[in-house]
Amino acid sequence: MSIRIRKNDVVVVISGKDRGKRGRVIDVISQRNKVVIEGVALKKKHQRPKKSGQKGEIVTLPSPIDASNAMLYCSHCARGARVGFIVGAMGDKKVKRRICKKCKNDI
Repeated sequence: MSIRIRKNDVVVVISGKDRGKRGRVIDVISQRNKVVIEGVALKKKHQRPKKSGQKGEIVTLPSPIDASNAMLYCSHCARGARVGFIVGAMGDKKVKRRICKKCKNDI
């Protein structure tokens, strides 16, 4: 099944330790069905010094979570939304739009 979440979408985490947090999607890994969301599932990585005289450091990086644990955020409903699609015409082209199933507005 294809992932309905795209890069730069605002999503809500619906399960796990970060449940209820909202963030923007940084990356979508469709082969593994994972998404990376800013400010969610943060992991600490210990980095070694790259040059002599430089200090090592601890860097906080977001890690991927399963796409089924994230739900698109509808700004009209102010909550997570199930996604539907509508095929409409824009000029002479057919355009597929994502809509909120509850309020029927574009996401």
